[in-house]
Amino acid sequence: MPHLPSGPARVHARGWGWRHAGRKAFAVSGVDLDIAPGERVLLLGASGAGKSTLLHALAGVLGAAEEGEEQGELTVDGVPAPAARGRAGLVLQDPDGQIAMARVGDEVAFGCENLAVPRDEIWPRVHRALDDVGLDVPIDRSTAALSGGQKQRLALACILAMAPGLVLLDEPTANLDPEGVEEVREAVRRSVDRTGATLVVVEHRVSVWAELVDRVVVLSGEGGLLADGSPERVLGDADVRRRLAAAGVWVPGWHPLTGELTPSALRDTSSQDDDPQAELLSAQGLAVGRSPKTPPVVGGIDLVLRAGRAASVTGPNGAGKSTLALTLAGLLPAVGGRLEALPALARGAGTSPHRWRSSELVSRIGTVFQEPEHQFLTPRVLDELEFGPRRVARRPEKEVRALVDGLLERLRLERLAEANPFTLSGGEKRRLSVATMLATDPSLLVLDEPTFGQDALTWAELVRLLAELLEQGTSLLAVTHDEDFTNALSDTVYRVDGGRAARVEAVA
Repeated sequence: MPHLPSGPARVHARGWGWRHAGRKAFAVSGVDLDIAPGERVLLLGASGAGKSTLLHALAGVLGAAEEGEEQGELTVDGVPAPAARGRAGLVLQDPDGQIAMARVGDEVAFGCENLAVPRDEIWPRVHRALDDVGLDVPIDRSTAALSGGQKQRLALACILAMAPGLVLLDEPTANLDPEGVEEVREAVRRSVDRTGATLVVVEHRVSVWAELVDRVVVLSGEGGLLADGSPERVLGDADVRRRLAAAGVWVPGWHPLTGELTPSALRDTSSQDDDPQAELLSAQGLAVGRSPKTPPVVGGIDLVLRAGRAASVTGPNGAGKSTLALTLAGLLPAVGGRLEALPALARGAGTSPHRWRSSELVSRIGTVFQEPEHQFLTPRVLDELEFGPRRVARRPEKEVRALVDGLLERLRLERLAEANPFTLSGGEKRRLSVATMLATDPSLLVLDEPTFGQDALTWAELVRLLAELLEQGTSLLAVTHDEDFTNALSDTVYRVDGGRAARVEAVA
């Protein structure tokens, strides 16, 4: 391994840009940027503006020449970023993409071992990093058994244990519960305070990080920078705030649906109790788990999902929310109690969704996984959207084209129709995963963190689209930590915690 400098890293970019192979447009271009050693930067921009691409480039993992075209200059400590590998630690948007080991402790130790950290230093670093991020699990816990939020904490612990000179975080709190968001932010604060490392963090929700950073840099979707300065100057200037809001940045004190800080519900649900909708799915004493051979993770679940109604499932990371959602979606068998598809949903397919054929399931219940990549099947965005209505629903070609074109436009994916789904940004992948399910026109949509990675404009468009589906009679169940999403759409909230799920409030 070449000798690398120690201490905080310096970043320099001049006219830098990158175009992914197979794309006509550059993912990011015209970036002029200098980041001083020890500086703490919040990197903002619309979904698809190139934030993740820039972080990958700084980490030296963007790819070789055959994987894309580079413009301009990008250096870390005065050398091209690929030559400075080891100086930067990157937490990816998708933590699954960077987990290599089978056990938690080994995963955190892995990076330190690759950096030749002395053996007697490694395990103290492992335990300190796990404590810092609040991942309270045994070090021999299987990494595959962790929830999405726990995997995010693990990925951050791995980076912090390596003590890099440049810490790069891509949406590090996106799938965390509110308590977890604070824990992770404070873990990052403690780490950079202790090491003096340079920090660049990408996050759509500005308020989480504004008080920790020295500087806010906003990428323009048209190339270059939209804004650059202190948090007070960038977020406090009225003209700049308007430009940022128009570009889709989550500006504190402004909401994309109403322009107000705290919007009212998007839908009027006040009279719905007087106008009952058809019951679709009923659970009585339901117990759920990843396998019938292991103890349930959540039990005693009683709920009814109705046409035209939306329910949110909340609770801490690792409590079993995704397991409950997958069971209600028919993708996991119930491990106890009763789960029954009622006639308005079953439509002759039987009362147990888990026993339905795949063609029966996808046309009745659409599932959006927490990790979008887990449901992509084809090499093109366009093919991905056409797959369900053409091969499952057997819709006429003219109908398929109209449906797909409408979804591409509504969810701002038109320019990506020919792109490989796996090359999209995190927010674009999420919108595509939602769109693929909408294309099959199911009666019930089960969504796991549906607003992950969205800028303010794409968030608002997605929420409006789901509200329209509710008005048309579709039922929604969303696992989410997004309070704005719940306030805008949900009639009912179920909290999963301590092995139980309880209805905690009706949203007015």
